[in-house]
This record gives sequence, C-alpha cells and structure tokens, in this order.
Amino acid sequence: MELMWIAFGLVGAAYFIGEGLKNFRHPNENSLTSIFEENDDHELINEKDLHHFIGTSKDDAKALLKEYPNVPHFKLNGSIYFPKKQLREWLLKIGK
Repeated sequence: MELMWIAFGLVGAAYFIGEGLKNFRHPNENSLTSIFEENDDHELINEKDLHHFIGTSKDDAKALLKEYPNVPHFKLNGSIYFPKKQLREWLLKIGK
C-alpha cells in the first residue's frame, strides 16, 4: 500500500515539474501565480512608505518629490497619498 502512495506522489511531482518547465520561458496569464497577483488599481501608498515602493532611501524619495512636483498624489487630512497604479505608470514614463 505504501508503494502505491509513493507512486502517486512521483506521478504528481512529475506532472507539476513538467508543467512548470513548459511555462518556464513563456509564462501565461492563466498560470497559478496570477491568482496571487494583487489588483492595485485603488491601492494607496502613504508618503512615509514611498521609499519602500520605489526602492530608494528616504532622502532619495524626498529629492524625487522635490524635483518632480507633478508626481500623481493627493492630500487627505494633512497626509500625502500616492495612487499605486498611477505612480507606477508615472515612474515608468519618467524612466524612459
């Protein structure tokens, strides 16, 4: 009986490895990882967390905001927020 479970485990492992190798160079949008991707259309980034999002130091993030005052943002109750999707698109645009 134990041998049967080992066989089922090996067949399952071979299947998942084969599927992974098929999609290794050309992943499709319907893959398992697409389930875990976040929809960030309405997600906001607080000003104090901006440096984490863009991958820089706090000082570099402040310098970026000073140099580019047109970055998409809004103020709410004295705090500054950045719409994540718009900020990503804006960063890609200025990076070109």
